[in-house]
Amino acid sequence: MNNWWINAILALLFWPGLLSGALFGWFLLWMSRKFIARLQGRQGPPFYQPFFDFWKLIGKKTIIPNGVNPVLFYALPIIGLISIIFALALLPVPGSSGISFEGDLVLLIYLIEMPVLMDVIAGYVTRSVYAQVGATREAILTIAYNLPFLGALIALAVRLHSFKLATFAAAPISIATILAAVALFVALLAQLKVNPFSIPNAEQEIVAGIHVEYNGLPLALFELTHALETSLLVGLISILFIGPFTSIWMKLLIFFVVAVVVILLTNITAAGTARLKVQHAFKFYWTWGIAATVLVVAAALIL
Repeated sequence: MNNWWINAILALLFWPGLLSGALFGWFLLWMSRKFIARLQGRQGPPFYQPFFDFWKLIGKKTIIPNGVNPVLFYALPIIGLISIIFALALLPVPGSSGISFEGDLVLLIYLIEMPVLMDVIAGYVTRSVYAQVGATREAILTIAYNLPFLGALIALAVRLHSFKLATFAAAPISIATILAAVALFVALLAQLKVNPFSIPNAEQEIVAGIHVEYNGLPLALFELTHALETSLLVGLISILFIGPFTSIWMKLLIFFVVAVVVILLTNITAAGTARLKVQHAFKFYWTWGIAATVLVVAAALIL
Protein backbone atom coordinates (compact mmCIF):
# COMPACT_ATOMS: atom_id res chain seq x y z
CA MET A 1 0.00 0.00 0.00
CA ASN A 2 2.82 2.41 0.89
CA ASN A 3 4.53 1.70 -2.44
CA TRP A 4 1.29 2.44 -4.27
CA TRP A 5 1.00 5.86 -2.62
CA ILE A 6 4.64 6.66 -3.37
CA ASN A 7 4.21 5.66 -7.02
CA ALA A 8 1.00 7.70 -7.23
CA ILE A 9 2.67 10.81 -5.82
CA LEU A 10 5.62 10.41 -8.20
CA ALA A 11 3.21 10.01 -11.12
CA LEU A 12 1.26 13.12 -10.10
CA LEU A 13 4.21 15.42 -9.46
CA PHE A 14 7.03 14.16 -11.69
CA TRP A 15 6.52 11.54 -14.43
CA PRO A 16 4.19 11.79 -16.27
CA GLY A 17 2.57 14.41 -14.03
CA LEU A 18 3.03 18.10 -13.34
CA LEU A 19 6.77 18.66 -13.80
CA SER A 20 7.54 16.53 -16.86
CA GLY A 21 4.09 17.21 -18.34
CA ALA A 22 4.66 20.96 -18.17
CA LEU A 23 8.17 20.75 -19.61
CA PHE A 24 7.07 18.43 -22.40
CA GLY A 25 3.99 20.54 -23.14
CA TRP A 26 6.04 23.75 -23.26
CA PHE A 27 8.51 22.03 -25.57
CA LEU A 28 5.71 20.96 -27.94
CA LEU A 29 4.15 24.43 -27.86
CA TRP A 30 7.56 25.97 -28.56
CA MET A 31 7.97 23.60 -31.51
CA SER A 32 4.61 24.79 -32.80
CA ARG A 33 5.53 28.47 -32.56
CA LYS A 34 8.99 27.90 -34.03
CA PHE A 35 7.65 25.86 -36.94
CA ILE A 36 4.95 28.41 -37.81
CA ALA A 37 7.52 31.22 -37.55
CA ARG A 38 9.87 29.46 -39.96
CA LEU A 39 7.04 28.94 -42.44
CA GLN A 40 6.34 32.68 -42.24
CA GLY A 41 10.00 33.63 -42.69
CA ARG A 42 10.49 34.68 -39.06
CA GLN A 43 13.11 33.61 -36.51
CA GLY A 44 10.67 32.44 -33.88
CA PRO A 45 11.05 32.38 -30.07
CA PRO A 46 13.81 30.60 -28.08
CA PHE A 47 12.93 27.22 -26.59
CA TYR A 48 12.48 28.66 -23.08
CA GLN A 49 9.90 31.27 -24.17
CA PRO A 50 6.77 29.35 -23.01
CA PHE A 51 8.23 29.09 -19.50
CA PHE A 52 9.13 32.79 -19.46
CA ASP A 53 5.58 33.65 -20.59
CA PHE A 54 4.18 31.56 -17.72
CA TRP A 55 6.57 33.10 -15.17
CA LYS A 56 5.79 36.62 -16.37
CA LEU A 57 2.06 36.06 -15.85
CA ILE A 58 2.67 34.79 -12.31
CA GLY A 59 4.51 38.04 -11.49
CA LYS A 60 1.69 40.27 -12.70
CA LYS A 61 -0.99 41.65 -10.40
CA THR A 62 -4.34 39.90 -10.73
CA ILE A 63 -7.24 42.24 -11.49
CA ILE A 64 -10.72 40.81 -10.96
CA PRO A 65 -13.41 42.46 -13.09
CA ASN A 66 -16.21 44.28 -11.28
CA GLY A 67 -19.14 42.07 -10.34
CA VAL A 68 -17.21 38.81 -10.77
CA ASN A 69 -17.17 36.31 -7.91
CA PRO A 70 -13.49 36.17 -6.82
CA VAL A 71 -13.82 32.60 -5.50
CA LEU A 72 -15.03 31.34 -8.88
CA PHE A 73 -12.48 33.51 -10.69
CA TYR A 74 -9.63 31.66 -8.95
CA ALA A 75 -11.32 28.26 -8.49
CA LEU A 76 -12.02 27.54 -12.16
CA PRO A 77 -8.38 27.48 -13.38
CA ILE A 78 -7.33 25.57 -10.24
CA ILE A 79 -9.95 22.84 -10.78
CA GLY A 80 -8.98 22.54 -14.45
CA LEU A 81 -5.29 22.27 -13.57
CA ILE A 82 -5.80 19.63 -10.86
CA SER A 83 -8.00 17.57 -13.20
CA ILE A 84 -5.45 17.51 -15.99
CA ILE A 85 -2.62 16.61 -13.57
CA PHE A 86 -4.60 13.59 -12.38
CA ALA A 87 -5.37 12.67 -16.00
CA LEU A 88 -1.67 12.81 -16.86
CA ALA A 89 -0.85 10.54 -13.92
CA LEU A 90 -3.09 7.86 -15.47
CA LEU A 91 -1.17 7.85 -18.76
CA PRO A 92 0.97 4.66 -19.00
CA VAL A 93 4.08 6.31 -20.41
CA PRO A 94 7.33 4.30 -20.58
CA GLY A 95 9.14 4.21 -17.24
CA SER A 96 6.12 5.20 -15.17
CA SER A 97 4.89 3.00 -12.34
CA GLY A 98 2.02 5.31 -11.52
CA ILE A 99 -1.72 4.93 -11.17
CA SER A 100 -3.24 2.05 -13.14
CA PHE A 101 -6.44 0.07 -12.65
CA GLU A 102 -9.22 -1.51 -14.69
CA GLY A 103 -11.50 1.26 -15.92
CA ASP A 104 -8.93 4.06 -15.69
CA LEU A 105 -9.81 4.97 -19.29
CA VAL A 106 -13.28 6.06 -18.14
CA LEU A 107 -11.78 8.24 -15.42
CA LEU A 108 -9.32 9.71 -17.94
CA ILE A 109 -12.17 10.74 -20.24
CA TYR A 110 -13.98 12.48 -17.37
CA LEU A 111 -10.82 14.28 -16.26
CA ILE A 112 -10.00 15.45 -19.80
CA GLU A 113 -13.42 17.11 -20.04
CA MET A 114 -13.03 19.05 -16.77
CA PRO A 115 -10.72 21.83 -18.13
CA VAL A 116 -13.10 22.30 -21.07
CA LEU A 117 -16.02 22.64 -18.68
CA MET A 118 -14.04 25.13 -16.56
CA ASP A 119 -13.30 27.16 -19.69
CA VAL A 120 -16.97 27.32 -20.63
CA ILE A 121 -18.00 28.37 -17.12
CA ALA A 122 -15.18 30.95 -17.01
CA GLY A 123 -16.50 32.54 -20.17
CA TYR A 124 -19.81 33.28 -18.49
CA VAL A 125 -18.48 34.05 -15.00
CA THR A 126 -16.43 37.01 -16.27
CA ARG A 127 -19.55 38.57 -17.89
CA SER A 128 -17.61 39.57 -20.99
CA VAL A 129 -19.49 39.41 -24.29
CA TYR A 130 -16.32 38.24 -26.04
CA ALA A 131 -15.71 35.52 -23.43
CA GLN A 132 -19.31 34.36 -23.65
CA VAL A 133 -19.09 34.03 -27.44
CA GLY A 134 -15.90 31.99 -27.02
CA ALA A 135 -17.50 29.83 -24.32
CA THR A 136 -20.52 29.13 -26.53
CA ARG A 137 -18.27 28.13 -29.42
CA GLU A 138 -16.20 25.91 -27.11
CA ALA A 139 -19.32 24.11 -25.86
CA ILE A 140 -20.59 23.49 -29.40
CA LEU A 141 -17.20 22.32 -30.62
CA THR A 142 -16.85 19.93 -27.66
CA ILE A 143 -20.03 18.13 -28.67
CA ALA A 144 -18.62 17.77 -32.19
CA TYR A 145 -15.02 16.59 -31.63
CA ASN A 146 -15.93 14.15 -28.87
CA LEU A 147 -17.56 11.94 -31.50
CA PRO A 148 -14.32 10.67 -33.11
CA PHE A 149 -12.41 11.00 -29.83
CA LEU A 150 -14.73 8.81 -27.77
CA GLY A 151 -15.48 6.52 -30.71
CA ALA A 152 -11.80 5.71 -31.21
CA LEU A 153 -11.17 4.99 -27.52
CA ILE A 154 -14.30 2.87 -27.09
CA ALA A 155 -13.53 0.88 -30.26
CA LEU A 156 -10.03 0.06 -28.98
CA ALA A 157 -11.46 -0.88 -25.60
CA VAL A 158 -13.92 -3.27 -27.25
CA ARG A 159 -11.17 -4.79 -29.40
CA LEU A 160 -8.86 -5.33 -26.41
CA HIS A 161 -11.69 -6.31 -24.03
CA SER A 162 -10.38 -3.84 -21.49
CA PHE A 163 -10.89 -0.27 -20.32
CA LYS A 164 -7.37 -0.18 -18.85
CA LEU A 165 -4.91 2.25 -20.44
CA ALA A 166 -1.95 -0.04 -19.74
CA THR A 167 -3.60 -2.62 -22.01
CA PHE A 168 -3.74 -0.01 -24.78
CA ALA A 169 -0.03 0.70 -24.38
CA ALA A 170 0.91 -2.99 -24.39
CA ALA A 171 -1.22 -3.98 -27.41
CA PRO A 172 0.45 -4.71 -30.77
CA ILE A 173 0.01 -2.21 -33.58
CA SER A 174 -2.87 -3.08 -35.90
CA ILE A 175 -5.03 -1.44 -38.54
CA ALA A 176 -7.49 -0.57 -35.78
CA THR A 177 -4.70 1.14 -33.84
CA ILE A 178 -3.66 3.25 -36.84
CA LEU A 179 -7.26 4.24 -37.63
CA ALA A 180 -7.85 5.09 -33.97
CA ALA A 181 -4.73 7.29 -33.99
CA VAL A 182 -6.05 9.10 -37.07
CA ALA A 183 -9.43 9.66 -35.40
CA LEU A 184 -7.74 10.94 -32.24
CA PHE A 185 -5.60 13.26 -34.36
CA VAL A 186 -8.69 14.71 -36.04
CA ALA A 187 -10.17 15.41 -32.59
CA LEU A 188 -6.82 16.77 -31.37
CA LEU A 189 -6.99 19.71 -33.79
CA ALA A 190 -10.11 21.02 -32.07
CA GLN A 191 -9.00 20.03 -28.57
CA LEU A 192 -5.83 22.14 -28.95
CA LYS A 193 -7.80 24.93 -30.67
CA VAL A 194 -5.59 25.23 -33.76
CA ASN A 195 -6.65 26.03 -37.33
CA PRO A 196 -9.02 25.23 -38.83
CA PHE A 197 -10.70 24.77 -35.43
CA SER A 198 -9.26 27.74 -33.51
CA ILE A 199 -12.83 28.96 -33.18
CA PRO A 200 -13.20 29.56 -29.40
CA ASN A 201 -10.04 31.72 -29.20
CA ALA A 202 -10.32 33.51 -32.56
CA GLU A 203 -8.44 36.65 -31.53
CA GLN A 204 -9.22 38.48 -34.78
CA GLU A 205 -12.95 38.09 -34.06
CA ILE A 206 -13.42 37.92 -30.27
CA VAL A 207 -10.23 39.60 -28.95
CA ALA A 208 -8.76 36.73 -26.87
CA GLY A 209 -11.64 34.33 -26.53
CA ILE A 210 -12.70 32.81 -23.24
CA HIS A 211 -9.78 34.16 -21.21
CA VAL A 212 -10.06 37.79 -22.35
CA GLU A 213 -10.83 39.00 -18.80
CA TYR A 214 -8.28 36.73 -17.10
CA ASN A 215 -4.85 37.97 -16.12
CA GLY A 216 -2.02 37.34 -13.66
CA LEU A 217 -1.92 34.06 -11.75
CA PRO A 218 -5.33 32.70 -12.90
CA LEU A 219 -4.36 33.20 -16.55
CA ALA A 220 -0.98 31.56 -15.87
CA LEU A 221 -2.82 28.52 -14.49
CA PHE A 222 -5.02 28.34 -17.59
CA GLU A 223 -1.90 28.50 -19.79
CA LEU A 224 -0.20 25.80 -17.72
CA THR A 225 -3.30 23.63 -18.07
CA HIS A 226 -3.13 24.07 -21.84
CA ALA A 227 0.51 22.91 -21.87
CA LEU A 228 -0.41 19.85 -19.78
CA GLU A 229 -3.37 19.12 -22.08
CA THR A 230 -1.00 19.18 -25.04
CA SER A 231 1.27 16.65 -23.32
CA LEU A 232 -1.67 14.44 -22.41
CA LEU A 233 -3.48 14.41 -25.74
CA VAL A 234 -0.33 13.95 -27.81
CA GLY A 235 0.89 11.33 -25.33
CA LEU A 236 -2.40 9.47 -25.62
CA ILE A 237 -1.73 8.95 -29.32
CA SER A 238 1.94 8.10 -28.70
CA ILE A 239 1.25 5.25 -26.26
CA LEU A 240 -0.66 3.38 -28.98
CA PHE A 241 2.64 2.74 -30.81
CA ILE A 242 4.95 1.54 -28.02
CA GLY A 243 3.45 -1.93 -27.54
CA PRO A 244 5.72 -3.98 -29.85
CA PHE A 245 8.92 -2.86 -28.12
CA THR A 246 10.38 -4.38 -24.96
CA SER A 247 13.26 -2.00 -24.21
CA ILE A 248 12.18 0.99 -22.11
CA TRP A 249 14.60 3.22 -24.01
CA MET A 250 13.11 2.16 -27.33
CA LYS A 251 9.63 2.78 -25.93
CA LEU A 252 10.68 6.27 -24.82
CA LEU A 253 12.21 6.97 -28.22
CA ILE A 254 9.07 5.87 -30.08
CA PHE A 255 6.91 7.83 -27.63
CA PHE A 256 8.81 11.08 -28.27
CA VAL A 257 9.16 10.50 -32.03
CA VAL A 258 5.41 9.93 -32.43
CA ALA A 259 4.70 12.99 -30.26
CA VAL A 260 6.93 15.19 -32.43
CA VAL A 261 5.39 13.83 -35.64
CA VAL A 262 1.88 14.48 -34.28
CA ILE A 263 2.68 18.07 -33.29
CA LEU A 264 4.34 18.75 -36.66
CA LEU A 265 1.32 17.37 -38.54
CA THR A 266 -0.90 19.52 -36.33
CA ASN A 267 1.03 22.64 -37.29
CA ILE A 268 1.20 21.74 -40.98
CA THR A 269 -2.59 21.45 -40.89
CA ALA A 270 -2.90 24.73 -38.97
CA ALA A 271 -0.57 26.60 -41.33
CA GLY A 272 -2.29 25.30 -44.46
CA THR A 273 -5.90 25.98 -43.48
CA ALA A 274 -8.11 28.93 -42.59
CA ARG A 275 -10.39 29.07 -39.58
CA LEU A 276 -13.81 27.52 -40.14
CA LYS A 277 -17.09 28.91 -38.92
CA VAL A 278 -18.53 27.05 -35.96
CA GLN A 279 -21.38 25.55 -38.02
CA HIS A 280 -18.90 24.27 -40.62
CA ALA A 281 -16.68 22.75 -37.93
CA PHE A 282 -19.70 21.05 -36.36
CA LYS A 283 -20.74 19.68 -39.76
CA PHE A 284 -17.20 18.44 -40.41
CA TYR A 285 -17.08 16.40 -37.22
CA TRP A 286 -20.58 15.03 -37.66
CA THR A 287 -19.78 13.82 -41.17
CA TRP A 288 -16.09 12.95 -41.32
CA GLY A 289 -16.04 12.31 -37.58
CA ILE A 290 -18.80 9.75 -37.94
CA ALA A 291 -16.97 8.20 -40.91
CA ALA A 292 -13.76 7.91 -38.88
CA THR A 293 -15.64 6.39 -35.96
CA VAL A 294 -17.36 3.82 -38.18
CA LEU A 295 -14.02 2.82 -39.73
CA VAL A 296 -12.36 2.40 -36.32
CA VAL A 297 -15.27 0.36 -34.93
CA ALA A 298 -15.37 -1.82 -38.06
CA ALA A 299 -11.62 -2.44 -37.91
CA ALA A 300 -11.80 -3.22 -34.17
CA LEU A 301 -14.61 -5.74 -34.61
CA ILE A 302 -13.62 -7.38 -37.92
CA LEU A 303 -9.84 -7.18 -38.43
